[in-house]
Amino acid sequence: MDLNLTQLKTFFWVARLGGFRRAAERIHTSQPAVSARIAALEERLGAQLFERVPGGIRLTSQGRQLLTYVEQISQIVETISETVADRSTIEATLRLGVSETIVHSWLAGYLARLAKDFPKLSLDLTVDVSVNLREGLLNRALDVALLMGPVSEYTVVNLELPSFAMQFFAAEAASGESAGALLGKLPVITFARNTRPYSELKTELLRRYGPESRIFPSASLSAAIQMVRDGIGIGALPALLVRQDCAEGRLLALDPGWAPTPLHFTASYVSDPPNFVAEAAAATAQEAAREWLVDQQP
Repeated sequence: MDLNLTQLKTFFWVARLGGFRRAAERIHTSQPAVSARIAALEERLGAQLFERVPGGIRLTSQGRQLLTYVEQISQIVETISETVADRSTIEATLRLGVSETIVHSWLAGYLARLAKDFPKLSLDLTVDVSVNLREGLLNRALDVALLMGPVSEYTVVNLELPSFAMQFFAAEAASGESAGALLGKLPVITFARNTRPYSELKTELLRRYGPESRIFPSASLSAAIQMVRDGIGIGALPALLVRQDCAEGRLLALDPGWAPTPLHFTASYVSDPPNFVAEAAAATAQEAAREWLVDQQP
């Protein structure tokens, strides 16, 4: 009996994601196309693979048995891609989620390396806060996430990326006052509200300066940096991203005797099911980030 690999792949994602709509989104096709493929596969096998239950679908006993075999096939295909296939011939779409801090640092160099290694790779890029990137990764909406990690989930592999030291910065016009006085007087501008840096900074400012301390969260790191340049507040920012501003006198580094917690990043991907392109892309991210960091050394 000849089996259609496209139908088996479609079956795999319907089974893994628990629905036709989510599977359609994952494999970039329409829900009717997914339904048609499953119907054709069931007809070819002469077996019902899914049954409808309140709230969705579930595998039948025959479906569970087929899933075991399809997982084995998936592993073999990924092994072939990793060990035999020429990377220059691999055609795939990589759904990449990226934190904005990385956009402003080593993303360009990373994408250039990916394009060299996988010239036929298509890229679907999402820039978002890490909490949303984590959700996208676990929901299988992303293949790789470059985010503030690690992601604590047994199917996720986390490759450590270089950290970003955080520091306080002010516009040049604020040079006549002490760091402590400025922190007590001006709002602190930093990352968005639903991020770890915001939460940790808010707690520390409250502890050190009391309820009068103010914090302005920004969903855009670019906007946050510009607001600090404009003297709207004190910036709690990754030091490497504003090094040029400091060198050219637009911003001043402040030292109140403490600094926000460094930002720790990972290149994270889901290893189940195996995905050679995602694994390779995460490893390339680690290499590109380390190379960029070396280039930043004075």
